Amino acid sequence: MNPADPVRLRWRCLPFAAMQADTLYQVLRLRSEVFVVEQRCVFQDMDGADADCMHLMGEQADSSGRPVLRAYARLVPAGLKFTEASIGRVVSDPALRGTGLGHALMAQALQMLQSLWGLQPVRIGAQAHLQGFYRRHGFETASPVYDEDGIDHVEMLRP
Repeated sequence: MNPADPVRLRWRCLPFAAMQADTLYQVLRLRSEVFVVEQRCVFQDMDGADADCMHLMGEQADSSGRPVLRAYARLVPAGLKFTEASIGRVVSDPALRGTGLGHALMAQALQMLQSLWGLQPVRIGAQAHLQGFYRRHGFETASPVYDEDGIDHVEMLRP
């Protein structure tokens, strides 16, 4: 089995206050690596919402058994970003793209959101070029394209 296989990940979901410093560091590092450096987007990732969200992490043990963050999503309660609950900061390790990890992450995020807050509509602000990815998880485009930090986005809703 491929070591990057998402099935081998251990999934954890924690409130912000329960995250240890090394876990928080890995989360912020991965988010910055992709959303700031790779996408060349200067924006304030730490937007003040993290403390009110749940944090889903897919981790894989390294050769010494230490957990390494491979996938992450922020689960946002209804009323914080949108009227509906939301999933944001969806990111996977760039070295593991093409392995199905992103789809495993979204499936886990939707399952965990429902487990935490019950079955309900979910609204996301998605990068426009990822609409096909999110459609595979039941989301439909719910707004015109808009610019967010220099990147085309759309709102998408999963009823």
